[in-house]
Amino acid sequence: MRKTYYRNDINITVRLLIVLCIALVFLVYVSVKTTGNIAAVFSPTKELPIYSVETPEKKIAISFDAAWGNEYTNDILDTLDKYKVKSTFFLVGFWADKYPEDVKEIAKRGHDVGNHSTTHPNMPQLSPEKMAEELNTTGQKIEELIGKKPTLFRPPFGDYNDNLIRTCRENGYYVIQWDVDSLDWKELGVQPVVDRVTRNVRNGSIVLFHNNAKYIKEYLPLVIERLQESGYEIVPISELIYKENFMMDNTGRQIQVK
Repeated sequence: MRKTYYRNDINITVRLLIVLCIALVFLVYVSVKTTGNIAAVFSPTKELPIYSVETPEKKIAISFDAAWGNEYTNDILDTLDKYKVKSTFFLVGFWADKYPEDVKEIAKRGHDVGNHSTTHPNMPQLSPEKMAEELNTTGQKIEELIGKKPTLFRPPFGDYNDNLIRTCRENGYYVIQWDVDSLDWKELGVQPVVDRVTRNVRNGSIVLFHNNAKYIKEYLPLVIERLQESGYEIVPISELIYKENFMMDNTGRQIQVK
């Protein structure tokens, strides 16, 4: 009788081990599909871009991704001038090719000019070599136009993996996401954008807009006025983030280490 119980215990243990092994293999498979890198699956820490910044000051940044069209770019720049706000524009390479004078004007008015890739691909699907090519091709274009190499990079679609963060770091870039998405691309109207942004910002927030969003001429002044009335100072991302002596928490919030 004891031998029977013993054999049953062994069988149960073996079955549990088999189930655990299958579960582990499945988790590894899903992680590899997500990160594109099996080494990253077993990495003790995951690389994260900067979503926001921990700061006691009421400072935030607003940013504009520019990939298609320039119909509203001058209106945006005029609005920013009116409210004495400096911002950050992330430019795709083919946009810079098509609108070089706009690139120069953005820089001339004192705004950050960031890199948003060359062809707007899904970056995690690329090899590190192709990632570097996407970065450096547009980086060189921007530098030729404004005389300054960009150091901020926003991944197309907000997609990233460990390889991308490391490749950006190796090429002198800080990877920038956002913690407040205006959802202006959904074209829901003016008030939904104003409400979404002003209700969700906090110290150190980074807000995402698009330079060619349908209602941007109407909602941008309202957003800025509400933020300034609430005591927020709007600064370029380059002035918001920490350049050294920092760590990232698990939400992508950058924390200065003293």
